[in-house]
This record gives sequence, C-alpha cells and structure tokens, in this order.
Amino acid sequence: MSGDLMPVTWERVDRYFVEALLTQDAALTAALTDSSAAGLPAIAVAPNQGALLQLLALSMGATRILEIGTLGGYSTIWLARALPAEGRLVTLEFEPRHAQVATANIARAGLTDRVQVMTGVALDSLAALSSAGAPPFDLIFIDADKANIPAYFDWALRLTHPGSVIIVDNVVRDGKVTDAASTDESVQGVRRFIAALSGDVRVSATVIQTVGSKGYDGFLIARVNTPA
Repeated sequence: MSGDLMPVTWERVDRYFVEALLTQDAALTAALTDSSAAGLPAIAVAPNQGALLQLLALSMGATRILEIGTLGGYSTIWLARALPAEGRLVTLEFEPRHAQVATANIARAGLTDRVQVMTGVALDSLAALSSAGAPPFDLIFIDADKANIPAYFDWALRLTHPGSVIIVDNVVRDGKVTDAASTDESVQGVRRFIAALSGDVRVSATVIQTVGSKGYDGFLIARVNTPA
C-alpha cells in the first residue's frame, strides 16, 4: 500500500468501527462542535480512543480518575461516564478559555456532580492535590504538553496506589520518538520520559502504537507496582 494512501485508509477504518460499535450521543458531539467553534485545537482523542479509555476505567472499577490536560472536555466526558454515582474525576487545564468551554460541555453532559475542573499550571495543581492529601487515584490519563511528561508522571506516581493505571497519550509522535537528534521539544520530552521509566521497578509499562483519524501515534500504559 502506498504511504500516501495509508492515512486515508486509517480514517476509513476508524469511521467504519466507530459507526458500527459506538453511539456518538448529543453531549459528545456538541463537545467537539463547541470546542471547534471556540477555536480550541482539534487534538481531542478520537471517539474509539475515548471509548477505550472508558472501557479501561470500567474494567478496573475506577472510582477516582485524574486527567492532566482537559482541552474541551471530550475525553473527560468519556472517562467520567465510567464512574459510579459517588465517583470523582479531577481534570487539570492550563488555559482558562479551554477550561471554560470544558466546564460547559461537562455540565451539558450532566456530569458536574462528579467532575472538578482545576485551572492553572498543572504542576502547581498536582502539588496542591498532594498537599491537600487527596485520596489516591485509580486511573490517571496524561494528555498535556509533552515536554513536562516526566514531571507529570512523577506526580502521578505520588497520587496513586498499587494497581493504579497511568495512561500517557501521544508518545509515538508519528514515529519521531526514535530520533535522538530531534529538535522537537515534545519528542525530547517523551524520550526523557521513556529513559527515566526504563528499569523503573515502581511500574510495569508498555506502549501500544495507534493509527487512525488522529494519524500515527500511541499510548503508554503503566500499572503502578509501588507508588513513589
């Protein structure tokens, strides 16, 4: 298959499975529409990726979820819907405008009672959660600026318990992660993260490469053995 045709095929396959297996309800569709209308970047997870996050949270019986990187709240909605009525999701967003759009999208989805949006520098918010003695999270989804992934993951470990799962998005970066000479700070952030994780006995981790409507990328999935 020609390399030029691969992205077209990926999108067609994604569309086939999404249409066959998922129900894109009004709240999820509106979250994407309103995010686009507000000028937010079109970097939310794909619908099948959102469903994967939800299924993982459901499968592990998560009751507390932390999301680093809210954007317009699309992935937040997928994750929050996996929680029981008494569950709690805390999501961190740097941009006030993004947080405003996400808050409205979360409210329309009827999830305000279980979602807290924290606005500001994520590292400050993570420190605040730790200082406040926040109970450990069962699932943490990291989907924010890649240069700070090592620091986000370090905080995530402090906010988990044995058996928690940490998922990091966008770690393959169209295959550029293998380029040690890259001047892309996002690539180097991922590389620093992987180097720090290599041999870290506190977690068991792997990376799954993904292709689809969001291009060529991948998720790192880690199970916490021993928190920091």
